[in-house]
Amino acid sequence: MKRDARGDENRIRPFAGFEWLIAWRYLRARRSDGGVSVMTWISLVGIALAVFALIATLGVRSGFRTEFTATILGANAHVTVYPARRTADSGGVRPRFEDHERIVEAVKGVPGVVRVAPVVRGQVMATANGATAGVEVFGETPEDLASLPLISQPDVSRGRIGDFGPAIAVGVGIARNLGLRPGSRLTLISPDGVQTAFGTAPRIDSFEVGYVFGVGRYDIDRTRVYVPLDQAQAFFNTGSGVDELEIMIEHPELVEEITREIQAAAGPDTVLWTWKDSSGAFLEALRMEDNIMFIILSMLVLIAVMNIVSGLVMLVKNKGRDIAILRTIGLTEASVLRVFLICGTTIGIAGTVLGVIFGCLFVIYIDPVFEAVNYVAGGGVWDPSVRFLSRLPARLELADVLSAVALSVGLSFVVTYFPARRAARMDPVEALRYE
Repeated sequence: MKRDARGDENRIRPFAGFEWLIAWRYLRARRSDGGVSVMTWISLVGIALAVFALIATLGVRSGFRTEFTATILGANAHVTVYPARRTADSGGVRPRFEDHERIVEAVKGVPGVVRVAPVVRGQVMATANGATAGVEVFGETPEDLASLPLISQPDVSRGRIGDFGPAIAVGVGIARNLGLRPGSRLTLISPDGVQTAFGTAPRIDSFEVGYVFGVGRYDIDRTRVYVPLDQAQAFFNTGSGVDELEIMIEHPELVEEITREIQAAAGPDTVLWTWKDSSGAFLEALRMEDNIMFIILSMLVLIAVMNIVSGLVMLVKNKGRDIAILRTIGLTEASVLRVFLICGTTIGIAGTVLGVIFGCLFVIYIDPVFEAVNYVAGGGVWDPSVRFLSRLPARLELADVLSAVALSVGLSFVVTYFPARRAARMDPVEALRYE
């Protein structure tokens, strides 16, 4: 019976059991075989560390981006409506909305708008217990303040938000610096005060603190004071007018699609400023940094998987005689190729799995890990005044983990193919010539 060599090769099932047995035997090579097992462990550990670094870095970057976006959207307006500057040309005073009730009702009718709050806003000096600080006052009604997600449900709080109205609300950073707590008195000093025969006298008023909030963002907790709207109007001499309208929408990421409708409802004498106008460039810079960090850390993964090439080249050299014998007794080139592919990808997959496990654990338990690092370093590792966040954020996202796995396993397969192909094309006669 005539037998075709191609038919023999097709009878061998790809990745058959004997191919796995041979690959496993080579992976467990003894030290006398040239240190191949040592190279295997070096490759595995290197890949695990590279994948760990990639997942940990991407997790921290995702945490930064999510934390900044959450604080921006949870404690600030998605869209702010200001009066056009030309309304102040004749009087030379700061433009304000005098008929804000009409605009508020019109804007509330826009589909997708969930909150519209008139606000009086100004920067003043705050003093208490012999200490002073520059703060920014937001005048809002108790109902509007309670509808701010991060203020009504902050990370830390003292007192009750229901006490806002008779009393005021201050950030936890202000309370710490000025020694305030619920029931304390805070004095606010505004340079835009009462007109007298000798000029403008500063306005000084004292308010009771009823609520202390901490949203976890330094520039909010350290500077923001909320005062009831009617008291803020009296303090800043605005009469019944307000400085701006805070608007929150149902889908903040789609803010560009709704601004035209809000502008039409607010009228032509208004100017809109969205959260992307104020923070979009910063978030875009974060996304760009994420891409750059992924590329840089991908180089680390590539360097780690290159150790697989070194190990397989040594393995092919040391196992030349074995390969020749296997080829002589009928093992095909494809089988030899698959044997060494199994060796290389097994190392890559094992290292990737270890890296994923430790990387995910690092991201999940970032707080105790960071506390331990801060304790060992003697404190002061994290400065919230520079990073605007009170802690190191981290967020584990499936897309980050999958991208790290795909990168590591893909590179392991690619770099394994070339030494495996060299082993498959080895001439048995040449390999046995000097044995």
